[in-house]
Amino acid sequence: MSDEDVRTVRAGRRAVRVHRPGKVLLPAHGDAEECTKGDLADYHRSAAPLMLPQLRGRPLMLERHPDGLDGPRFMQKNTPDSYPEWITRVEVAKEGGTVRHTVCDDTATLLHLADQAAVTLHRWLSRTGGLDRPDRMVFDLDPAGDDFEAVREAARLLGALLGELRLPSGLMTTGSRGLHVVVPLNGHHDFDEVRAFARDVADTLAGAHPGRLTTAARKKDRGDRLYLDIARNAYAQTVVAPLTVRARPGAPVATPIAWSQLDDPALHARRWTVADAVGQARSGPWDGVMSRRRALGPARRRLDALRSS
Repeated sequence: MSDEDVRTVRAGRRAVRVHRPGKVLLPAHGDAEECTKGDLADYHRSAAPLMLPQLRGRPLMLERHPDGLDGPRFMQKNTPDSYPEWITRVEVAKEGGTVRHTVCDDTATLLHLADQAAVTLHRWLSRTGGLDRPDRMVFDLDPAGDDFEAVREAARLLGALLGELRLPSGLMTTGSRGLHVVVPLNGHHDFDEVRAFARDVADTLAGAHPGRLTTAARKKDRGDRLYLDIARNAYAQTVVAPLTVRARPGAPVATPIAWSQLDDPALHARRWTVADAVGQARSGPWDGVMSRRRALGPARRRLDALRSS
């Protein structure tokens, strides 16, 4: 490979080599330009101060597209031996052995992942200090089609219920079709307890609006209703990380938003791309939210009272 096919990017004390920076990973779409590997590296470097607090200490699954969208997709959990020694790894137990996940603790790692064409970073909801105790709970609002008005309505309903339960929450566009509602937890509950609570919240909401919302896991049972998906609240499951790029034309980004932005008629799941997601995130839509980590005990008592009334 010639020197022209390699670009060196500085990140603190590290010099990270990005190979084939002109390689197109994601094609253009509408007004959004194509995204090359070099563009992905530039985006990761720009977004790093905002991304890293959402990534540090969390095992990752990497969605890699080394030959772009038209090539094969690799969902990578195990960290290859070829990765630099300065990249953090964590050994995670699995049935029959362990998996050595990559952990992204610094900008240099973000740049190396761009070099590896890791377009989308999927994070655990727990951290290495307590892998069985999540500090995030996520509701995925998944519409039957590309109907964002149904997503907007479901988010308002879920936000109101979480407010009744006195649980803080943040909204995030997925960069695909829906929204995620993210609740910060204190990390004292195991995944089974968190998943059971999330399921009861979703069942309560779907029960109150059975024509619009469903918790049916099978697509054939959902009809045209929006699916309240809580399945990622489980050990070794992952969700798309805030500010990660999605593997779609135009390079849309999973972007944190404020609850007030639900009223913006221009809002949709792919509203922000690598060109403007950092600017949106810098506006501080989650300021004062993710630091308000809650125990589920009081919320469980309030939910049980609501369900029995």
